[in-house]
Amino acid sequence: MPSLFRFLVTVAILAGLGYAALWALVTFVEPQPREMSQTVPAQRLNAK
Repeated sequence: MPSLFRFLVTVAILAGLGYAALWALVTFVEPQPREMSQTVPAQRLNAK
């Protein structure tokens, strides 16, 4: 039973670290907006 408890504690700690990393990304990283452009082939424009 102690090995199961140790495994569950280890998994809980890793999950907590992952949650903390995601929270830090959401809190501290601000996305930079920028323009997008995409070339449309002429055949798609003239399709009937």
